[in-house]
Parts: sequence; structure tokens; C-alpha cells
Amino acid sequence: MIQMFHVTKAYPGDPAVLTDINLDIDKAEFVFLTGPSGAGKSTLLKLMFLAERPSKGQILIAGRNIARVRESSIPYLRRNIGVVFQDFKLLPTRTVAENVGFTLDVLGVSRDEVRERSLKMLRRVGLEHKADVSPLKLSGGEQQRVSLARALVNDPAMLLADEPTGNLDPALTVEIMDLLCDVNARGTTVIVATHDASLIERYEKRTLRLERGSLVADTRGEKAAKLMAHDQ
Repeated sequence: MIQMFHVTKAYPGDPAVLTDINLDIDKAEFVFLTGPSGAGKSTLLKLMFLAERPSKGQILIAGRNIARVRESSIPYLRRNIGVVFQDFKLLPTRTVAENVGFTLDVLGVSRDEVRERSLKMLRRVGLEHKADVSPLKLSGGEQQRVSLARALVNDPAMLLADEPTGNLDPALTVEIMDLLCDVNARGTTVIVATHDASLIERYEKRTLRLERGSLVADTRGEKAAKLMAHDQ
């Protein structure tokens, strides 16, 4: 699903954020991405959804070399990539259902179909009854479920989540993680950036660890959690 070959990312005048990254993530795999603050996790995710381009190296997504993708084609490719952020990024002037259906609106889907698909996704995350309220009236856990529904409404092949449980209490964290595991079980490739060692130990998924822009470990479960001990 995702392949990176000797990928480096640097900005003019600054040290490289990522250096010589090589990785291979299979279709329908669930992967945690971890490491201390500033290790390059968010930048790596940005490369995956084409918000950034590599300075060196090659990235293939579903077999396609993104270095050869024209800027005008990026929105089309992003239709197959859902993104969930720690701070939700919901539109306060739109209802919950309108937030979920925003991507479909942009794609020109009919109003009736947007509504139908939005309600279906809200039902899947347990929030159909909140479809017509403002996201400002939701709890943090509910807002994150709306964000997840929005990322999934277009049935993407890949879901990227950047610290999706960073602002949630332990019970809500498990709730969101269980939803992500359910999404993965349905065939979606899921990549989650997190600082939370307890999640990595609990869910025992493959874990990629970054330190100072380099990929230093590829492990899972308890071993991965122990590697994070000095980050806490």
C-alpha cells in the first residue's frame, strides 16, 4: 500500500526532518507510528497524504510514484486517503452531518446522497442522533467520532490518524481505538501516530519508531511499549 525508498525531507536552511526512511506497509495493515516530539511523525504522515513532497527518495502509494503526480491530480488521489487530526478540525458553522459530508459536497455528490451517506457513517460511530446539531455542542469524544466519520465517508483505502486520542480521557481513547480497529478489520489500511505506550501495548500492532528523523525500530506490542519508556 505504501512504500518508501531512502526518503529524506528537509526545509531550506534547516536540518533534515526525516532522513533515509525505508518502509513497506501492506494493504489492510494497522501500524502505529511513534517516537518523541520532533521525531518527524507528523511530517511522515504529511508525505503519505501528499501535503508535503520528499526532498529525496521515492514514495509509492498503491503502486503509484507520487513524485510523478501533478499538483492538479493530488485532490483526486486524496479521495482514497482519510485523515483524522488531534484537534478535530470541524467546521463550527455547519451541522454534524454537514461536517461529515463536506468532502462529498466538494466532489459534487448530490445533496440527497451526501445526506444518506453522512447519516450512514454517523450511525456507524453511534452519533446519528446528533446529525443536526452544532459540533460545538458535542463532547471531545463525540467530536473525534465525527472527525472519524468524515474521514471515512468516502470509503478511503487508507486512514491516517495524527494523535487522534491525544485530547481524550482513557475511556474515550479506547472507544476511538476500537473504532479504528473495526475500520481496519473491514480492509482499510490504518496508520496511527501516537505517544501513548499503553495503546501500543494494549493493541499489539506493528509499531514504527522514529527518533531524530530516522526510523530506528519496527516491532510490536510490549517490546514497542518498552522502547517508548524514556519518552514519558
